[in-house]
Amino acid sequence: MSTTPYPAASTPPPGCPAHRLYGPEAEADPMGLYEKLRAEHGAVAPVLVQGDLPAWLVLGHRENLDVARTPSRFSRDPRRWRDMQEGNVPANHPLTPMTAWQPVCHFVDGAEHERLRGALTESLERFDRRGVRRYVKRFADQLIDGIAESGRGDLVADFAEPLPMLVMTQLVGAPDSYGPRLVEAARDMIRGTETAVASNEYVTATLRELVAGKRVVPGRDFTTWMLEHPTALTDEEIVEHLRLVMIAAFESTANLVANTLRLVLTDQRFRANLSGGHMTLPDALEQVLWDEPPFTTILGRWATGDTELAGVHISAGDMLLLGLAPGNVDPQIRPDLSVPVHGNRSHLAFSSGPHECPGQDIGRAIADTGIDTLLTRLPDLELAVPEDGLRWTSSLMSRHLVALPVRFTPRGTSVTAATRAPVPPAAAPAAAPRSEERPAVRPSWWARLLGRR
Repeated sequence: MSTTPYPAASTPPPGCPAHRLYGPEAEADPMGLYEKLRAEHGAVAPVLVQGDLPAWLVLGHRENLDVARTPSRFSRDPRRWRDMQEGNVPANHPLTPMTAWQPVCHFVDGAEHERLRGALTESLERFDRRGVRRYVKRFADQLIDGIAESGRGDLVADFAEPLPMLVMTQLVGAPDSYGPRLVEAARDMIRGTETAVASNEYVTATLRELVAGKRVVPGRDFTTWMLEHPTALTDEEIVEHLRLVMIAAFESTANLVANTLRLVLTDQRFRANLSGGHMTLPDALEQVLWDEPPFTTILGRWATGDTELAGVHISAGDMLLLGLAPGNVDPQIRPDLSVPVHGNRSHLAFSSGPHECPGQDIGRAIADTGIDTLLTRLPDLELAVPEDGLRWTSSLMSRHLVALPVRFTPRGTSVTAATRAPVPPAAAPAAAPRSEERPAVRPSWWARLLGRR
């Protein structure tokens, strides 16, 4: 593993180098790297992120909760990041879309956080949960219809990835035509690639058009409810919260669906417990959220002053990453990983404290209803490749399946007028993405834009 010494402000113990959390070696086996760091450093480890910028990775479950629940010591405001203040994070840095300050609730603390978070959660709470599940059922049926007659499919490209964005596009009141490029841009942002900044700009511009349209033609949707909220949010604040909700929902829910389906297809005991009624699907989702959380780490927190965490000196302005995946397998709380924890919601998958994921129940509803619909309609699903042939791709914050090929008995479609997706409210005239930027929508566009075949 490549190493680089830390600057004096955040010096690890002598002889303990900081490991890179990016690059081929780290991406090949992130969980293996986390355990190596735990063995070398304990609950908090010095690491390097893109550009060899120093940070601390929190590996312990209790330590993750300590950081997440005490914003007075560990702020969510990236303007406190010393490397940002010193000009070490240029505008085109891969992490800029995730760390450049914006007027959004997860980048502020205290009273301002309560104001913005209140508008977000109260708008989310206006959704009829049964209505959300009906949307999920309709879109899940459409996606299943796309592969039903062939008897084969890829449950990542054909189901897990398109389903959350189809649902979220509907819930925010956006035209369906926004979907393809938004998915492409969202994935690019999460990966932190060289084009992440451009993808972030595209998402922001698209959402600005949506907000402008809803001011003229409101609807019964999340965007309109944010506009109507008594907090009187600015357009910029609404755009940033739409971006937060859609990007977080896309990545986290797509990974949750894919990881759960992989377990169903590869673990016979898990599938038997599920089909035999010994474990409910919601319980199964919680087990997956423990073992394979959608986000492996969360970037980031910044120390408000000099402090200690698990005996490690943290300097003011240091960046910390919440280690959700390593925290969930901390031997201090899970000495035997073979013991089931399904139904137990004390995992770190959605973080904790004042910045805990506000839309987690919608994500659970999408995953629960979508998977239930799939397994009901295609009960004889089986993996079409050897289990050891499955591949993953990893980034600083997440790890996801590249593909999940399956086969099943071909059957007819079920699309009727009742299962077709509802037509979204018409938006006011606004500049749509240029035609040359938007791929033609043909039957397999989800597979093509995500590089799947």
